[in-house]
Amino acid sequence: MASTLFHHATVFTAAATPAAEAFVVDGDRLAFVGSLAEAEQVAGPDVRRVDLDGAFVLPGFIDAHVHLMMTGESLGGVNLVDADGLEEIQSRLAATRAARPDAARITGRGWLFNQVPDGKPTRQQLDAAVADVPVYLNANDFHSIWLNSAALAEVGITRDTPDPDGGRIGRDPETGEPDGMLFETAVSQLAWPALERLTTDTERDEHLALAFDHLVRAGVTGVVEMATGEADLAALRRVLDREGRLPIRVACHWFVERTGSTDGDLAQVARAAELQQELDSPWLRIAGIKIVSDGVIDACTAAVKAPYADGSLPDPIWDRAALFPVAAAADAAGLQIAVHAIGDEASDIALDALEHAAEVNGPRPRRHRIEHLEVVTRENVERLARLGVIASMQPVHADPAIQPNWRAMLGDDRVKRGYPWAEFEAAGATLAFGTDTPTAPHEALPNMYVASTRASALDPSLGPLESELAVSLANALTHATRDAAFSCQAEGDRGRLEAGLLADFTVIDINPLTSDPKALLSARVLRTVVGGQEVYAADD
Repeated sequence: MASTLFHHATVFTAAATPAAEAFVVDGDRLAFVGSLAEAEQVAGPDVRRVDLDGAFVLPGFIDAHVHLMMTGESLGGVNLVDADGLEEIQSRLAATRAARPDAARITGRGWLFNQVPDGKPTRQQLDAAVADVPVYLNANDFHSIWLNSAALAEVGITRDTPDPDGGRIGRDPETGEPDGMLFETAVSQLAWPALERLTTDTERDEHLALAFDHLVRAGVTGVVEMATGEADLAALRRVLDREGRLPIRVACHWFVERTGSTDGDLAQVARAAELQQELDSPWLRIAGIKIVSDGVIDACTAAVKAPYADGSLPDPIWDRAALFPVAAAADAAGLQIAVHAIGDEASDIALDALEHAAEVNGPRPRRHRIEHLEVVTRENVERLARLGVIASMQPVHADPAIQPNWRAMLGDDRVKRGYPWAEFEAAGATLAFGTDTPTAPHEALPNMYVASTRASALDPSLGPLESELAVSLANALTHATRDAAFSCQAEGDRGRLEAGLLADFTVIDINPLTSDPKALLSARVLRTVVGGQEVYAADD
């Protein structure tokens, strides 16, 4: 098979030599990246030439934090992120029900607490729109879920259902009856398992295909799948067995749910280690485990050091006594540990656990991560960098359009240091960018806009918030490519455009480094190439 020479382009390499004008692909790898004259010499006379017509080329985006199956499912559900209040939420649900009279249930995502009167969603509000079939609406952050009465009955939640460890069933303060809201582990242990039991393998395959299709259209060539379970992995393996490859490369973190017993927790770590040894594919692997150590700011469930504006001070989902043995076991097994820690108390606990694992197991190669880090002390920014822990963050979570409730719940000066990307850079930490789709839009280019401006991709009329914490666009692109590859231990093969690495790259229609920043919001992905194979090409 002849080599292919790509030329007439601006090439951002995310490597030691940051720019090039041409590159050669031979099979699934890059044979050369540099000047056109040298590329022609390397390629030889029989090379196939592709004129990119002045486009911009960069390493394929590696989304460092996604939820594939939930993304596909959400893309087929009701999107509520831009609803302007309860009436519109109800209207969209009623319209969906009318359009899908045979649907067994309705799912949706993206609602925010400030869209609901007094920030208190109830089952009766959903019953007013759709009462005859179950309705399940994941909050924008996927740490709360809003159910109508039919969904509560389908899950089997009554006034006698106990709250799971680390979670809460919302209840009417006068009657004690479930009010339709589930928080934290009540979502992952009650609602989601019920939905999983009701989902067929055919539907899962459709959800996965939809997620892959949207991601390659966004220029994504690899992802870190955060919170993989048995059904998710089985669906991924069905694609791999059928096609011999996946549309993009997937590194999975096995979800470890707190069970209430150390033996139960450690059994999940053992399963992850077993699967890591079993899976041997350049397309799909188990990288490590995922722990959700606290909740989210919007629902006042993230573990913080000082109370929220309402005076609440929640406990973490995983305290030190529960987390330390799991971290030590995973580290000993060579698994990468990813800890969801949004509040500053949660990041304290996470770093303590990772330090404990290093003390117990001694010197060895390790590359652990903390996810989100929305509210974090300056001391822990420095500590994370010193320990070599990766800061995995999602710029789109700081979009000003979804910030009002987040800022109101904190209610103090903590908002001025929310999502402090620039501080992590200054401390010398590795900063890996992703989207956390479907808790936020999956598109890579708007993510880069928020990262480099702190302005809104959802509502461009809004001004930036804490612009001093933004990063340069070149750095944002690097965090979403080279550093994201490092975050999943794939830097030896991808994340940069260098000779010898895999030919995973993305072509877009503007040069974002020389354009107005808002051009990122309308820029188009023209091609997405994975392993030298074009997996997406835009229509002319």
